[in-house]
Amino acid sequence: MATTTVTASADARIEASDRQPVILVTGLSGAGRSSSLKALEDIGYEAVDNLPIALLPALLAPSAAQRRPLAVGIDVRGRDFAVDPLLAEVERLKRRKDLDVRLLFLDCDAEVLARRFTETRRRHPIAVDRPLADGIQKERTLMLPVREHADEVVDTSELVGADLRRVLWSRFQLGADRGLAVTVTSFSFRHGLPRESDLVFDVRFLENPHYDPVLRPLDGRDASVADFIATDPDFQPFFASVTGMLDRLIPRYYREGKSYLTIAFGCTGGRHRSVFLAERLGAWLAGRGQRVEILHRDVARTAA
Repeated sequence: MATTTVTASADARIEASDRQPVILVTGLSGAGRSSSLKALEDIGYEAVDNLPIALLPALLAPSAAQRRPLAVGIDVRGRDFAVDPLLAEVERLKRRKDLDVRLLFLDCDAEVLARRFTETRRRHPIAVDRPLADGIQKERTLMLPVREHADEVVDTSELVGADLRRVLWSRFQLGADRGLAVTVTSFSFRHGLPRESDLVFDVRFLENPHYDPVLRPLDGRDASVADFIATDPDFQPFFASVTGMLDRLIPRYYREGKSYLTIAFGCTGGRHRSVFLAERLGAWLAGRGQRVEILHRDVARTAA
């Protein structure tokens, strides 16, 4: 993975190094709090789960000997959990000059949450004596003010394992100069837009290799498919427009303090054109010294 050549100012590096990174991890039950804490632990945070809100001040006392980066899980099942005290404590901690506090809210579609609870045979903490769907909706309503105050919202409906770790790494990696992490992903419009996308490009206007029986079983990473798409007369002008725009946008995003950027290319099946464009743009970004990761969300789905 290439390393970005853009660097933060000396003042920003000094300020960041003097403040203890703290991530408060909360959200909907079943949305992946435990998995997120494990991923943050892999990044370098000390993870503390199910901490009562009343104990946050003691954990983050200015005189505490340990000032390692912390990721603190706050669960609706906590003995003293309540939305207003949580938000009040978050605001109090954010006013401290020695802490860099961010509130992470994990969201998820109701259908996916219901499937997760059903598969694991776990009882929803709010659906004790009522249908599962009612508990999920009640918790969503309860947690809405927390979501609205969150610094980061991550929808985990389509994120599992490595994908969740990648998203958290791009947003919460440690270091004096994290730079701008760029993810380029391909997807199929049949299966919806990638939820984390900042910029989305529809490349269905390009000639489709799907209709060539030789190219159909291949994907956009294969040379023959790449050659087919690259010979489309509209490809080069389009790609030049995209790279020209990003040439101007990426430095501006960085100066505004954005730490991650997700660029998505979509086509009908998410197998040929979008994959080729994601690979081509990823190579272009890496060639310019940009830290970039390339993902193909739907390439493994059966071609239709």
